[in-house]
Formats: sequence, structure tokens, C-alpha cells
Amino acid sequence: MANASLTENYARGGFNQQLPPGTRPALVIIDLVKAYLLEESPLYGGAGCHAAHSGARALLSLARTAAIPVIHTNVAYQVGGRDGGVFFRKVPALRHFEVGRNSQLAEFAEGLEPGPGETLITKQYASAFFGTTLASTLTALGVDTLLIAGVSTSGCVRATAVDACQHGFVTWVVRDAVGDRADGPHEANLFDLQAKYAEVVTLDTVQRYLVGLTGR
Repeated sequence: MANASLTENYARGGFNQQLPPGTRPALVIIDLVKAYLLEESPLYGGAGCHAAHSGARALLSLARTAAIPVIHTNVAYQVGGRDGGVFFRKVPALRHFEVGRNSQLAEFAEGLEPGPGETLITKQYASAFFGTTLASTLTALGVDTLLIAGVSTSGCVRATAVDACQHGFVTWVVRDAVGDRADGPHEANLFDLQAKYAEVVTLDTVQRYLVGLTGR
């Protein structure tokens, strides 16, 4: 057992089972704002976040064509960050999301601005479900499958995907549309999400799924 490969180890534990998607998907794009794309930002995520930006734009286009619900999330805090609690104290760079700072870092990345009829969820913590109306919004829409894009894979994407599973949604994390500041955390978290909580899929897989639903 000590010499078993990682794949064999997880297979022995019964991980990596497949969750087929439902027929009522929605897209959640997590925190893809300029703070992760501008080099002068302390939250700059480098090539990984730029790749996520490109992939998320493609995914958003697919979602809009398929006319599925789209939810965007961002982060905002009252001045001083009291509503961010320990998280705000743990990550001082979050101060750039204080309301009233007039920082371009909090602006949505180009091409990912919420469109007409799309929902904006403003959060203070990692998961898009924690302390927000996301779960009730999705339930009211009859959603059974959640497509996830955004940043960062090891932070808010992971937290949201785990909570999506816990709220009963089949969760697809779109590999081409999520990113992190380093490959190690990015790949490790995608591996773990696939093993336990979600399906890690490609843009091509999502496109085939959405086309199948709409009959195009």
C-alpha cells in the first residue's frame, strides 16, 4: 500500500465517482475583478488569473447563448472592514475592496461586467454561499447544476464549490476558466475537488452539454 500510486490510493478509497449534470444549469463567475489582473495590485495572480479571465469570457458567452442564469460575485467591505471579520484581518490586501476607496481594482475585468438580467452577489468571505442569497436564488430558479468560473482556485472557487455540493447542486468547475497565482495550489485543489466534491471539466465539455440542452 505504501507504494501505491496516488490514483490507486484514491480509487481504493472510492473517490473520483462521476456526477452526471442535471438539466437546469446556472453559471457563477467568482470575483473576476481587476485586482487579480493588474500587476500593481497586491492580489495580482499572474498568468493563471489571466488564463481564467480568457476562459471565463468564453464561458460567459456560451452561457448567454444558452440563456442560462448567470451570477457574478464580487467582494466589498465597509470602511475598516469590520464586516469582513477575521478574514479581513488575515488578508490585509482585502482593504482594496473597502467601499469608497474608488479603486479600479474592485472593477469587473473587461468583458465580464454583469449584463442585463444577470445577478450580482456581493460577499465578504470566501464562499459565494456564506452570508449571501445565492442558495435561495438558485433554488428559486430551479437550478440543479452549477458551472463555476473565477478566482482563486485554492480560495473562493474551492470554498464555493464545496458549499455548492453541500447545498445539493451538481458542481462543474471549469478548468479553463479558473485560476490561481501558482500552479501548485491550482492543480492540487482541482485534483481534490474532482476527487470529492465536483466535476472538473473543460470548456469543450461545457459547450457540448449546453448545446445538448438547447438542441442546437
